[in-house]
Amino acid sequence: MFFPIAAVVIGFPIAVLASRRVVRHASALAAGSRIPSFVIGVSLLAIGTDLPEIANSIIASLADQGDVNVGDSLGSTATQMTLVLGLLPFLGGAIMIKRNGGTVRTALLTVAGLAIGIGLMADGFISRLDALILISCWLVGSVYLWRRVPHGRQLELELEPDDRAKRYHVVGTLVALVFVVGGAALAVNGIIGLAEEFGVPEFIISFFGASIGTSLPELVVMVAAVRRGEPDLAIGDAVGSSFADATLSLGSGPLIAPTAITASFALQGALLAMVAAGVVALLFARVLRHDRRTGALLLLVYAGFYVLLI
Repeated sequence: MFFPIAAVVIGFPIAVLASRRVVRHASALAAGSRIPSFVIGVSLLAIGTDLPEIANSIIASLADQGDVNVGDSLGSTATQMTLVLGLLPFLGGAIMIKRNGGTVRTALLTVAGLAIGIGLMADGFISRLDALILISCWLVGSVYLWRRVPHGRQLELELEPDDRAKRYHVVGTLVALVFVVGGAALAVNGIIGLAEEFGVPEFIISFFGASIGTSLPELVVMVAAVRRGEPDLAIGDAVGSSFADATLSLGSGPLIAPTAITASFALQGALLAMVAAGVVALLFARVLRHDRRTGALLLLVYAGFYVLLI
């Protein structure tokens, strides 16, 4: 039992820390692009902090462990929409919600992506065509957000000018990606080992355990962004990562290696993730301030997932 636990404990931190390096180098490459904070959060940072899930999806699919991919991708969607967003006011402070900031749109796009995913996963198999549809949903949704989100104040704190050669950041990004993949591979092997040791379905361990491990980058980046006066960046990262998990991450692995999944678990997980995204959309459409009260509500929703799924 020691080795599976050690693999998870060591693998996830490696993937998380390496993903932060990827974000840092990618941000330097994007310096001076004059892109709105929310758009950066929902795209660049969302993909950067979502790398552990994407790597996990690919490694799990190559190992023919489809439930690990589905559990982590759907679990991360639900976790980021509830646990991560819920903890944000307690760790970073209250956030003012912009009516036209894109948060509600992104949450609704996540609901739509999950609904499509339910239709694709109902047969217990994710084919390359299914994966291509999921990834296309992310691409179309991202383009829509880029065009519809108002261009307010530009991002200045996260994308500071960097005098070092662009080549340095390209190499740094590639090296960090290697560590992300290596950490994810180690963690996936640990999850499989724990599932066999305790007789618990891999989906359950991935939905509740792996999703927390792979969602740590979002929480770290969001808290730092709020404390540095960039709340749009934080919210954009949270909802953008959730949208990417429900579509891009879920489809990345099967695009390379189509896999069988447990349809009943996948559908339950997708429905819970839809509830999480729907609650965020409804909540942020009505409130002007995301504080500890709204945060506590999201934490209660997350706690309810344990009761409903387990």
